[in-house]
Amino acid sequence: MVMHRFNRWLYRGHRTNPIGKVLTTFWARFSSLGLTHNYMETLEVSGRKSGRIISLPVVIAIVDGQRYLVSMLGENVQWVRNVRAANGRAALRSGRLEQIRLEEVAVEQRARILKTYLRLAPGARPHIPVSKDAPLAEFERIAADYPTFRVVSAQD
Repeated sequence: MVMHRFNRWLYRGHRTNPIGKVLTTFWARFSSLGLTHNYMETLEVSGRKSGRIISLPVVIAIVDGQRYLVSMLGENVQWVRNVRAANGRAALRSGRLEQIRLEEVAVEQRARILKTYLRLAPGARPHIPVSKDAPLAEFERIAADYPTFRVVSAQD
């Protein structure tokens, strides 16, 4: 319970506070080295205003052999806006750099992905109002609130 409150505090108002920024930077750098779990990598996307590369750690959910990213804070976060502005062009880094395209997933296809994501990402649990063990119908009810993107290799 304490960790849930701490995680909510880090992202109050869907914005990272100063301590959250330090932790996010640390985890982005650490996961980009390829030293974390195989489902944690660093997303790199161009900032839509600055043009600078923005890096953040992400948890990748694999469903039916496909990789997916989920915005645990919903629609109004910078990385989602940046991905959309870049027409899905981004990169994943985990020991090596992989150029990717992120394709937004239709709302009706998100429930299974959200459930898998929530099992892998304990840090996301305070931000998503469904238990990781909830039935699929509960995930269907909230799916529209959480942008979800399929990861496609840029070579495809």
